[in-house]
Formats: sequence, structure tokens, C-alpha cells
Amino acid sequence: MRRDAGTFRSGMQIDMPLLLAIVAIATLGVVNLYSATSVYIDAGKRSGLADIYVSQVYWIVVGGLVAIAVAAIDYRHFERLAYFFYVGGLASLGLVFVLAADIRGSSRWIQLGSFTFQPSEFMKILVILAIAKWLHDDPKTEPRTLMDLAPAFGLTAVPVALVMAQPDLGTSLIYLLTVGSILAMTKIRRRSLAVLGGIAVTVPPVFWKYLMKDYQKARITSFLDPEADKTGVGWHAFQSKTAIGNGGLLGEGFMQGTQNQFGFLPDQHSDFPFAVFAEDWGFVGSLVLLSLYAFLVIWAIHIASQAKDRFGAAVAVGVGSMVFWHMVFNVGMAMGLLPVVGVTLPLFSYGGSSVVTMMIGLGLLMNVSMRR
Repeated sequence: MRRDAGTFRSGMQIDMPLLLAIVAIATLGVVNLYSATSVYIDAGKRSGLADIYVSQVYWIVVGGLVAIAVAAIDYRHFERLAYFFYVGGLASLGLVFVLAADIRGSSRWIQLGSFTFQPSEFMKILVILAIAKWLHDDPKTEPRTLMDLAPAFGLTAVPVALVMAQPDLGTSLIYLLTVGSILAMTKIRRRSLAVLGGIAVTVPPVFWKYLMKDYQKARITSFLDPEADKTGVGWHAFQSKTAIGNGGLLGEGFMQGTQNQFGFLPDQHSDFPFAVFAEDWGFVGSLVLLSLYAFLVIWAIHIASQAKDRFGAAVAVGVGSMVFWHMVFNVGMAMGLLPVVGVTLPLFSYGGSSVVTMMIGLGLLMNVSMRR
């Protein structure tokens, strides 16, 4: 009797280097969250922060189980359903404007009873699948023109517009950069590249004038002039850079970082977990962590180069680039090299939607790897 192509087949092997990298990052993330919130645990107050490392373990387990399920199903089934999933994702983004729970001035979360989730996080995976599907189904002669790329632009523009309206600049940038990384797989005519370059130059001023909120503009101006308002808008970045500097070569020790333990570092569990880690473990520890992320990205490119079809290759590139851009933005924010835009550090920042989304993406990466 023929074995169903949608299940694990004999001869397929789990990608152990990929699995070990995921486990290592997730484990360090939980340990770091414990350090980030230990001051609240010891004080017996702010229980919402005191027990989030336990919640993070829960979401990692849930995400891991979902990733196993995703890896078990032949990714070609996802290719056939990619546009269906994409439309469902757009519908969930639309529901945000009806059912949204307002958190810190943003309407990004849908709350159903005690359960809250962020549709824009899951949409990252659905955009990757949709663009990979389009690239797989549209074998035009290369190099491509702008008109050839129009469907990909449309598939990207709709979720970007919906997410910008929430507002969420960071997630919008992740969409754009991830899609751009996937499109780098295809050759584009030089004239079209020149036009795209011109658009890239003109879009930021338009975003600034018509689409960005005042607090988003304040974050960017604070980044450009960090000394202007260190006790106001620039407080987060200033304290983060101080924490990283305190870490030195070997760090101040686990749960010994002064900026974190004395409560100077804000959003240490979500936006600035890297600052906590760098203060505890120093340059050496930070280098180890960044090396794990770098390996994950390089391994994703390796998997893409050996994928048996273009859809699998595009998915692998998409997941790898999603991890890469998240890491670049979050670490850049923490070091004061980029403005604070609220992008999470994969499997390190607290958040169920973020963790499960990353696990789904890594499950897809494992899927493609096992079927090379």
C-alpha cells in the first residue's frame, strides 16, 4: 500500500543542525526571560511580568507541536492552499479593526475571552507562502520587468496597508524586506531595478508625511539625535545601550545586570531582551547568540539551494530572511543603530503570537529540508 505523500516517509531524516539551533536559541531565550523578570519574581509584585517566563515555555511547547505538524505535511500541500491561507489572513487583519483590543495605543490584537493573538504576526508566514506560490507558478523568462512583478507587489501591498493602519511600522517593514529577499531569487531588468531604486528613495518621505504617527516620528528623530531627549522618547534606547556597555567582555553574570535588576531598562522582556542578555553575558555571550542566529539564516539559504522545487526554495529563503530581518532590527534597536520600531527577537522576545509564528516558519524550513 502506497504511503501518503503528506506524511513522514521512510528515508526522510530530521535536520539535526537546524533542530539543535532552534532548541539552543529557545532555551537561551527562556533563561534570559527569567533574568529579565527576576526582579519582579523576588519582589513578589507585578505578577504579569513575574510569571511570563513560564508562559513563554508554554508557547514554545505549543509552537513546537505546531511546527512538528507543519513539518509532517508535505510542503506541496501548503503550496496548493497558499492563496486560500493568504485570503484568510487578510480577513483576520480586517477583523482587527472590529474586534481589536487596544494595547498601549495600538490596535493590533484580537481578544477572544482571555485569549489574545496578533494576526499581523501570522500574516508574515502567509505572505511568504503566497509570494513563493506566485514565484513557483509564474515561470516567466528572466530578467523580469516591473509588470512581471506586479502580482508580487499587490500581494505585499495589501497586508502592508492594513498593518500600517493599526499602526505597526515594524511589522510592515518586515513584510517588505522579507518579500524583497525572496524576489532577490529572480533576475530583474536593470531599468526596472533603477525604477525600484527611485521608488525606494521617494517612499520614505511619503510615509513620513502621510502615514506615520507622531510617536513613530518621535522615535526616528530620537534615533537621529539620541542626546536630545534621553529622559523622554530616547529613554529606551539610552538605557539599552547603557546595559550593553555594562556587559563588557564577559558580562556582569546571570541575573546580575544592574540596568535590568534595578528596573532602569524598560520593555526588557519584549523589545530589549538582547540588552538583558548582553549585560548578563557580555560580548562573548552576545557573539554566541548572534552566531546561532547567523547559522540559522545561513542554513536556511543552504536548504533553499538544495530544495527540489522553486516553491520550497522560496519558502526557505522567506523564513531565513524573516529571522534575519527580525534579528537585525531588534539588535539594531538595542544597540542604538536603528530606531525603536517594536520588532521582536526570534524565540527570545516574550509573546505567544511571535513565538508560534516563528515556530511555524521554522517548521516549514524543516519540512523543506527533510524533502530535499
